[in-house]
Amino acid sequence: MSGPFIAVDWGTTNRRAYVIDKSEVVASEQDDGGVLSVPAGGFPASVADLRARHGGLPMLLAGMVGSNRGWHDAGYVAAPAGIAELAGNLVSPVEGVDIVPGVCRDSGGRQDVMRGEEVQLLGAVAAGLAPADALLCQPGTHVKWAVMQGGVLADFTSSMTGEMFAMLKAHSLIGSEMTGGVDADEEFRKGVEASADGDLLAALFGVRAASVLGARAPGAAAAYVSGLLLGTDCRARIKPGETVYLLADGLLARLYSAAISIAGGEAVIVDSHAAFIAGITRIRDMTP
Repeated sequence: MSGPFIAVDWGTTNRRAYVIDKSEVVASEQDDGGVLSVPAGGFPASVADLRARHGGLPMLLAGMVGSNRGWHDAGYVAAPAGIAELAGNLVSPVEGVDIVPGVCRDSGGRQDVMRGEEVQLLGAVAAGLAPADALLCQPGTHVKWAVMQGGVLADFTSSMTGEMFAMLKAHSLIGSEMTGGVDADEEFRKGVEASADGDLLAALFGVRAASVLGARAPGAAAAYVSGLLLGTDCRARIKPGETVYLLADGLLARLYSAAISIAGGEAVIVDSHAAFIAGITRIRDMTP
């Protein structure tokens, strides 16, 4: 396909739309209209409204809009998967609108899925933002660690690091201790270093014990727990001296860069926005 089109990164809570012409973004908008905010049966109207605002151009949607909780289940292609596999398995719920499938892996007794991240991961390599053979990390509620081989998404692992932090804070024994802000400060680094012991469950209970015994200053536990979780995640994925291409910015970039460094790796920041634009454009270009 050729010509301008509307690309939408449609997540669970947020939605970002871009008008792309000749690989360049000529207009964009962002809102909180993620899939959870769309009422039952409301996707056709929401898509039609967004499309009308941008001249009725063809649309290419990625993310949770293609899940069984979104508009139309676009299924999954099995890893290893590249741009061609995604482009060759688009699902079209209505004329002029296509949805990118997710990627899955199901072998060796381990199952995993991703939806939306595959566009950025493949786009980062296609645009030269990361090498064709590399370890990529996309932080978030569910962190994606992707092994790229020959420019293809060869394998990946999802970890519930962000969700686990939120669950601990809201529902666990140590939740009331998890006060204060989180940044890549001394307490966060202590948590990453403590994760080297490989005993996460005992370390988490230790947060309670440290509070009772006055061994940790008030307001420091949240950063420490964040360090424990990120450190555990990073140590499980990174070989000593390995470079990790990190699709993140702001706080997440600071946290994961610090955790990766302490765990023995080196982080290289990748522009996730540019990666998405590159990935979705190449999918569009390869669509039959």
